[in-house]
Amino acid sequence: MIKGSMPALITPFANGQLDLDTLKKLVHWHIEQGSHGLVPVGTTGESPTLSHSEHDQVVETVVEAAGGRVPVVAGAGSNNTVETVRLVKAAKAAGADAALVVTPYYNKPTQDGLKAHFLAAADCGLPIVIYNIPGRSVVDMSPATMGELAQHEMIIGVKDATGDLARVPAQRLTCGRDFIQVSGEDGTAHGFNAQGGVGMISVTANVAPALCAEMQNACLAGDYAKALEVQDRLMPLHHAIFTEPGLVGAKYGVAKLGLCSDEVRLPLVGLTDGTKAKMDAAMRHAGLIN
Repeated sequence: MIKGSMPALITPFANGQLDLDTLKKLVHWHIEQGSHGLVPVGTTGESPTLSHSEHDQVVETVVEAAGGRVPVVAGAGSNNTVETVRLVKAAKAAGADAALVVTPYYNKPTQDGLKAHFLAAADCGLPIVIYNIPGRSVVDMSPATMGELAQHEMIIGVKDATGDLARVPAQRLTCGRDFIQVSGEDGTAHGFNAQGGVGMISVTANVAPALCAEMQNACLAGDYAKALEVQDRLMPLHHAIFTEPGLVGAKYGVAKLGLCSDEVRLPLVGLTDGTKAKMDAAMRHAGLIN
């Protein structure tokens, strides 16, 4: 169900408000471009600055616009277990196919705390994808802990943003070969798949969905030489997008394509002129603009 290229969707704004009409158009565009799934309201979707009602609206809009054509994995993470449970239940009610739940940030739970948190989310009855991103959450779920959680029938996979490619085979050993492993780091997605991954929840795919899908399709077919050629086209864009916060770079790129505004919510601000120039050059390198 969950594999290939899945954009971590940006959330379009217009004058500070949700732009749901543009969001629907982006959903259709991504599916036409070959994206294998959609992941709304993660951090790339500016979930930290969305209200609860806005969060729910975005999930509902994406599920409705997708219309079952591709799976929707709804962001449902919080460092508050009660809030996480509410978000997972709301995603289930909206018709999402799974929920992406981040390891609780800032409060630094122990491995036992992580297990309790994710079991509470899983008991809601919606498939759960663990989002392990120690660089932001400042807590790292060990492969051993993940292996214990993988025994729950509703905990189906991990978005791994550790950047450690050795984690993939380690988690294959603890979680089993059927446990879904997708990368959360665009720059290492090719190597991640070679180690046993099956896809990518991608920031860059907001800007270059067809190329990201092509790269993932090549990996899924076992043609890593072809995948590497595509990754060579994408690599400058991976770097450019993350020069400043990735979602700001992604929004600038999508706006450059004429598909939405580059408006973001504070405390984030628009790109500097230097980064805009870097984005423009990377998009030209990838063949996205002239």
